[in-house]
Parts: sequence; structure tokens; C-alpha cells
Amino acid sequence: MSLFSTLLAIPMAVALVGCFIFVIFGQITVRKLRNNPGTKHELGVEFVSGWDIFNVAQALSLPKSVMQRIRSNPQGGSVFFANYELLYEHTTVFDRLLARVFYWLWMSSAFALIMLMVLDWIWDFD
Repeated sequence: MSLFSTLLAIPMAVALVGCFIFVIFGQITVRKLRNNPGTKHELGVEFVSGWDIFNVAQALSLPKSVMQRIRSNPQGGSVFFANYELLYEHTTVFDRLLARVFYWLWMSSAFALIMLMVLDWIWDFD
């Protein structure tokens, strides 16, 4: 087994755990928010099915200052992102914890996979 395969297995395992948490977060938290008439249209634009789950996780995971900057974009970018203020009112501490675990597992595995691809391109692992 090569070094690259071993290094690739770690972020792939993290991504697999993130996929399971994605489903759990969608079933527990986002379903509740979709059924609530006050939050139904505040989950951001859904480009593909399930994208609103990622929007909600992002809104609950990023710092409030970052989300304020994103939502106050003068080019109208605020419709693409979930309304973090409203989501904080309608979620529990467990929902926010689940969102943060999912979001940062997903982001760290994606970053690690991209870095491994770049490193493999620059430096041959074999």
C-alpha cells in the first residue's frame, strides 16, 4: 500500500462520518425547520436537493460576524444563505452542536482531500 493511499484513507473516513451526520442533521434539525412556517423560506436557496441542510449547518457553524458580513452583501447574496439570527431562535444547543460537528468534519475532509491532490501533483508519493 502506498503512502498516498494511506493518507487518502484518513480524510475519506472523516468524510464518511460526515455523510452520516449530514443525514442525521437533516432528519432531526432541518426537517423541523422546514415544517416551521416562520423558518421555511429562510433556509437559503436550494441549488440541489439537500443544499439547504448545508446552508443551515453553515449558518449555525460560522461566527456571527462572518454571517453578518455575508448577509449584508450589497449584491443581494443574502438570499443564497440561511438567516442565522432566525435559526438561532428556533434551534436547540444540540442542533447547533450537530451542525458544527457536521460542517467542520465536511470542510476539513474536503480541504484535506484537495491538499492531498495538490501535493500528489507537486510531489509524487510513489
